[in-house]
Amino acid sequence: MPDLLSLAARIGEHKVKLDLADRVLYRYDAITQGEVPLAVVLPETTSDVVETVRFAAAAGLPVFPRGAASGLSGGSVPTTRGIVVSFTRMNRLEIDPVARRAIAEPGVVTLAVSEAAAPFGLYFPPDPASYKQSTIGGNLAENAGGPQCFKKGVTGDYVEKVEWVGADGEVHVSGRNAYDIPGLLIGSEGTLALITKAWLRLEPLPKYSRTLMAYFKEVGQAAEAVSRAVASGVVAAKLEFMDSSCIRAVEEAFSLGLPVEAGAVLLADTDGDDEQVVAEELELLAGAIEASGGSVHIAADAAEAERFWLARRSVSPALGRIKPFRMNEDIVVPRSRLAAVVREIRALGDESGLPLVQFGHIGDGNLHPNILYDKDTDLEAVHELAEKIAMVALRHGGVLSGEHGIGLMKKPFMKAALSAAQIEDLVLVKKACDPQRLFNPGKVIPEDI
Repeated sequence: MPDLLSLAARIGEHKVKLDLADRVLYRYDAITQGEVPLAVVLPETTSDVVETVRFAAAAGLPVFPRGAASGLSGGSVPTTRGIVVSFTRMNRLEIDPVARRAIAEPGVVTLAVSEAAAPFGLYFPPDPASYKQSTIGGNLAENAGGPQCFKKGVTGDYVEKVEWVGADGEVHVSGRNAYDIPGLLIGSEGTLALITKAWLRLEPLPKYSRTLMAYFKEVGQAAEAVSRAVASGVVAAKLEFMDSSCIRAVEEAFSLGLPVEAGAVLLADTDGDDEQVVAEELELLAGAIEASGGSVHIAADAAEAERFWLARRSVSPALGRIKPFRMNEDIVVPRSRLAAVVREIRALGDESGLPLVQFGHIGDGNLHPNILYDKDTDLEAVHELAEKIAMVALRHGGVLSGEHGIGLMKKPFMKAALSAAQIEDLVLVKKACDPQRLFNPGKVIPEDI
């Protein structure tokens, strides 16, 4: 048994949790649970991370990095008995308004970056639905997006450089140079190294914004409207959808005035620094919606726009009132295939008899079909439906994940998504960066290495 007390002595007893009552709380993320870790380390500095990595390597113990545990793929849960490194105490944040840059440790909450930048007229565009609780480290691990991803991009698009601790226990700082090491680490789900600091690009807050909500008779029309709008040149700041099941769930839970008879709702923002251009783009979007059979409601003011978006942000809590558990899928498909995909998924849900809802960042082709279930549900049927949804994405030229990661939940589908040669490439990268299988083992790669 490794002498975990010696690790506590090296970095401070208050940073290492060894009691079972504490450790058991760190075996889960937002969707699944794993093994109870042998220890939980809450580093406060990069030096603490270095000491932990060196101790783990010498003891032959795996390290499982963790942020706010809001992940939806099992990416941070321990797959075996090891050390969980929870970064919540590494939450230093610095704003450089002249360089339009934030320097953030991994435990900084996503929303905190934009809140700190706002007095300087700046913000951090990536905004996953969990932005009030998710951390920068988790966003980097999953390359998270959010409603603004279509126009503004995802987390990796805003990273200038990162500080990271490798399997050798050394601290490295890498920029976006020839081999783009940050690009390799971002989205790697903590399987290659531990990121301890990130230099993030900020953007000026847009001066003007307009919002609309559109209703459709069926979900495929909403997808057709998105494809038509993008083809016409619309680059909306936000472009989100909810299907009929989402609409009913939100309305029954919160009474926001949504039309429960609608087959789908589309929510959109246009923004920019030219008020006329913003308004013209909104009108162009409205025309595409009407041509696809939708009815358009343009927000009269900021308060009404906020009410529209409250409906979208209310999806997750509303679904929790229906069933206590859900399998949250995260596929991405080409926009040209959106209508066919959402209709196929709707049909799969109807055939299964399981409650299924669809919502997501439809402008980016990023869909979140959710399968709802309880403790009495046949879990084999849930996983079978999840696999069928994943195969729909692959069949239409899509991918398994846009922002939730592969983790454990989608690992079984990787052999269908990648060729044997592509999987071997992943294995080679893992071996090169982490020869001891120190970091987050058992995730992403569908082979034992």
